[in-house]
Amino acid sequence: MTLPATTAITEAAERLAGIANRTPVLTSRTLDKRAGCRVFLKCENFQRAGAFKFRGAYNAICRLGNTQKAAGVITHSSGNHAQGLALAAKLLGVQAVIVIPENAPAIKKAATAAYGAQIITCPAIDREKVTAELIEQHGYTLIHPYDNHHIIAGQGTAALELFQEVGALDTLFVPVGGGGLISGSALAAAAQTPDCRVIGVEPEAADDANRSWRDNKIHVLDHVPDTIADGLRTRYVGKRNLPIMRRYVADMITVAEEAIFDALQFAWLRLKIVIEPSAAVALAPLLSGRYAHSGRPVGIILSGGNVDLFELIRRDWPTL
Repeated sequence: MTLPATTAITEAAERLAGIANRTPVLTSRTLDKRAGCRVFLKCENFQRAGAFKFRGAYNAICRLGNTQKAAGVITHSSGNHAQGLALAAKLLGVQAVIVIPENAPAIKKAATAAYGAQIITCPAIDREKVTAELIEQHGYTLIHPYDNHHIIAGQGTAALELFQEVGALDTLFVPVGGGGLISGSALAAAAQTPDCRVIGVEPEAADDANRSWRDNKIHVLDHVPDTIADGLRTRYVGKRNLPIMRRYVADMITVAEEAIFDALQFAWLRLKIVIEPSAAVALAPLLSGRYAHSGRPVGIILSGGNVDLFELIRRDWPTL
């Protein structure tokens, strides 16, 4: 990053103070017993626009010059970044154009429109091409969903708040799509509690970041992943994100679709909190026993709560 990590994330936190919600950290004796350790849940499902994405979007727009703000901003997103950017732009008086895949959850499209953004839909595989064409035509500034230093710093404020509230953790589980949240979280961990192991978690069906991290080169999927975790259906990790992940992330793992749904059910029925499948991905390793831990305190970033109930109902899950 262009600024030292501690400075960039601290400055982002200052910009977000009084604007973003300082989301709660919840605990559960039932979860602790099931996991075999003390677990702290950073609940970004209670963030404005329903997900952590608002943090990075607001921070990124704040860093633009007046000319760029006047021209407007654009992004491509399956939903949560779209909502976060739309709300941030509205609060800052900036026009926002959002290129959204046709198969994105209806609830996320509706929320994005409600914040006043202009929505352009296209096939998911074409969203970057359509975005580039619109930038060429209108001069918008791209606020990339994850491959942007100011996005990374903004997302890192969620983990920063977690460490400030609970202190040192042995392990922090973070869901991974394009790499913005885990990059920011890993930088925050390195600054706040260097001994904390940051673990990235992906769906098995969308393991591009996992493979990229292990091979130290970006793997691009030739298809849009078919996973219930719609917020993690990215095809590649960002070029700014991978070097941070390689340096500061201790491990990357994947979880099966059934494990994601089991974690989702546990959160809804036992923890009594509504999270979306992408957030359940980070909870799944503890519940399934997929990842061995030391028994010392663990943190989980629950990334959001924007749930498409109709998609869940349509799926034929063996655990139902």
